[in-house]
Amino acid sequence: MLYVKILIMKAFLQKLNQKYPRLMEIARFIIVGGLATVIDFAISGIFWYFTNREIYPKFYNILWGAIGEPSTWSTVVGTALGFGISLIVNYLLSLLFVFEEKGDGKTVKGAVLFLIFSLIGLGIHMLGMYLLFDLAGLNEWLIKITLTIVVLVFNYVTRKVFIFNDKNKPKLNQTETQEEETND
Repeated sequence: MLYVKILIMKAFLQKLNQKYPRLMEIARFIIVGGLATVIDFAISGIFWYFTNREIYPKFYNILWGAIGEPSTWSTVVGTALGFGISLIVNYLLSLLFVFEEKGDGKTVKGAVLFLIFSLIGLGIHMLGMYLLFDLAGLNEWLIKITLTIVVLVFNYVTRKVFIFNDKNKPKLNQTETQEEETND
């Protein structure tokens, strides 16, 4: 019975993908981004817990707050580890799951662009938090949510336009295409 439900769901998703390919691509992008965020938070939290055991008596204190101030090095290193590992996962899932057009995605150039655009997105987020929270004093969660949406749009557009877009790849002429098929 479960197998039949899975087949029905698969057929439904394929029809949606045929009818609304861009919408389905954006949905996949959001799902992958959400998974990458969970991985980022989990890696960061686990690192903070094991490097600051004295202020996190139980693991759930990572979520509800420490009984002291965590060390700067552990928050910076934990955040960098979480970001780095989630970035790799996000890149691989974007190749495999999100974008049907691969463009430069499978090339070193595509991987470097993915990293650069991700770092720019991180910079937008950090600068926005500094300006709107630290300097303007606005609510941190409202700012964080707003900036997350802004960076999400930035990430989708830059990845779609500059990396995962077959229109950016040079077209092979007929002779080159035949030679390539012969070599395969």
